Amino acid sequence: MKQLCILAGLLSLYGHACTFQPDALSSEEEIPAQATPSDTLLLRFPPPAGYELVPAARNTFVHFLHHFPMKPHGSAVYLYDGRLKANQQVHAGVLDIDVGKRDLQQCADAVMRLRAEYLFQTKQPQLISFNFVNGFSATYSRWANGERIQFNGNHCSWKAGAAADHSYINFRKYLDIVFAYASTISLSKQLHRKPIAQLEAGDVFIEAGSPGHAVIVMAVAREKTFGKKIFLLAQSYMPAQDIHILVNKENRKLSPWYEVPEDGILQTPEWRFNTANNIYGF
Repeated sequence: MKQLCILAGLLSLYGHACTFQPDALSSEEEIPAQATPSDTLLLRFPPPAGYELVPAARNTFVHFLHHFPMKPHGSAVYLYDGRLKANQQVHAGVLDIDVGKRDLQQCADAVMRLRAEYLFQTKQPQLISFNFVNGFSATYSRWANGERIQFNGNHCSWKAGAAADHSYINFRKYLDIVFAYASTISLSKQLHRKPIAQLEAGDVFIEAGSPGHAVIVMAVAREKTFGKKIFLLAQSYMPAQDIHILVNKENRKLSPWYEVPEDGILQTPEWRFNTANNIYGF
């Protein structure tokens, strides 16, 4: 599991030693290439017969997810260090986005990555902000303007530390800091809980904990006759790995789409969620 390394006062709570050095962060990733019409999420996984997509307006987060680029059909899931994920039976496809070179971009981090990429690419950087486990608000605009986060025991604060830099590489450095000090716990506190009847693309199933897990809803479709919802899910996992679309092992005929579970339990290949109180929206 990713070291939370939040602050000295939190180590006893989570039982991790802080070895992550924020000043050593660097990133060589470039801004992702734009998708071509043949390799986007919904062209790869359209709603099955009898269902129609819940549409999304252009420039919304949902539209961004619907048209997210996919790696070629049959792509494997790789870990951050280049090794293959041990279990290659849980994914139907792989999103075409890097995982980074450190064991950071795990489950909640993948959700934050997709949200941040949307806001960055649609030129809304002022809205990019994620909380650390201790409640500190790590706002991207302050980072881009040259401020840096100072760690002092249980306390974090901003200080002048660099020249203003609004590049994509600096954006990725900011995200690495967020991934190191945020978690399912902080993400669940930052988002708002909602009932499954209101489920929509962009929502997140979160079980907050250490370890916990989070998966994001990439698309929602409705049955044409009765309006019953189905949805696509994406995740990263531990160790940090490519973000991938989950297969539905409980219903192979519908896979990779999922039905809203009647018993309140969402069973994914690597986690089980209680849908009564674990759904969150941005």
